[in-house]
Amino acid sequence: MTRRQQILETAGDLFRRQGYHATSMREIARNVRLQGSSLYAHIHSKEELLAAIVEEAADAFVAAAGGVDRTLPPRERLRQLARAHLQVMCDELPHATVFFHEWSHLPQPLRSELVQRRDAYQAHFSEVVRAGVADGSFTVEDPALATLFVLSALNWTYQWLDPHGRLDLDALAQRYADMLLLGLGDASTAAPSASGHGG
Repeated sequence: MTRRQQILETAGDLFRRQGYHATSMREIARNVRLQGSSLYAHIHSKEELLAAIVEEAADAFVAAAGGVDRTLPPRERLRQLARAHLQVMCDELPHATVFFHEWSHLPQPLRSELVQRRDAYQAHFSEVVRAGVADGSFTVEDPALATLFVLSALNWTYQWLDPHGRLDLDALAQRYADMLLLGLGDASTAAPSASGHGG
């Protein structure tokens, strides 16, 4: 891990636990065992740190969604999109938390750029919901609202997700996708089973 990446990881953890505004550059420097002046040789400002963390998380989400085969049937594609999202959450939880919770502190034009990338990510989910409605897989009346429902359910996991918790990623993704599909009116989806991994 490079020194810059170490700084980003440390800042991401502190931003997640304390919040962006409550974390000082001096505290970040102390946690990576650098003098303040040495820290600024790697990063110019706390704002730059926030931007880098948010951009890394955005890149991870976009790449994960982009890796899902767009030719899959809507039900399977939604399952894979949900799993890809949860995989990023598990792998990048501190940065993902900062992404969802602190992005509004970004200055313009960085904030507008992030909104564009968020919209591009949302388009993957909008496309699959609309495709499911078109072929009869889903029975929702308002695909736009249904897309927001799906993304809200996935995004909120940063509040409670424990990568080492009771369910492993595969079990969590399966159950979560089952519930999302039920919410989209997919009557073919069986109710989640009671069995699972302990933790």
